[in-house]
Amino acid sequence: MRRTAAFLLALATSVAGIVHAAPPMQTVESVDLKRYAGMWYEIANFPMFYQRNCVGDTTAEYTMHADGTMGVNNRCRTKDGDIDSASGTATVVDGSGNAKFEVSFFKPFKGDYWVIGLDPDYRWAVIGTPDRKYLWILSRSPQLPQEELDKALAAAKSQGYQLDELRYTPQR
Repeated sequence: MRRTAAFLLALATSVAGIVHAAPPMQTVESVDLKRYAGMWYEIANFPMFYQRNCVGDTTAEYTMHADGTMGVNNRCRTKDGDIDSASGTATVVDGSGNAKFEVSFFKPFKGDYWVIGLDPDYRWAVIGTPDRKYLWILSRSPQLPQEELDKALAAAKSQGYQLDELRYTPQR
């Protein structure tokens, strides 16, 4: 009897894992880098170590380089009122339709940056990582109308993100 109970418990646990496993993350089909370049305002994110001192006014600015990479300049306001910034380089992953990047702020370290949701008019973007540990919702303006935010949130959910940890970023 114990053996049967242990077997059923193991079976239920393994099936539960299969049911809740998210499928591999998909990116948008393609990104026009010239349209993507420019200033983006962070609307929301999953908290992460590198942004632990940021309390608001978080932005990311992307600039095209002649070699095909993009410059990345992230800025935020700290609790002291100071501006914290980090500059890096984003390199497009070949064959990704410009929707996957490897971003480096400290060589040789790099991280995944996948565009998983993008407004047709480039008003908002949803950025994730294949392990779903990180998520950013970006907008071309400091505030994103609720209807557009709902579309961005739906894009994140469609890629298997649980949004319980989502933190909204105050913007002035």
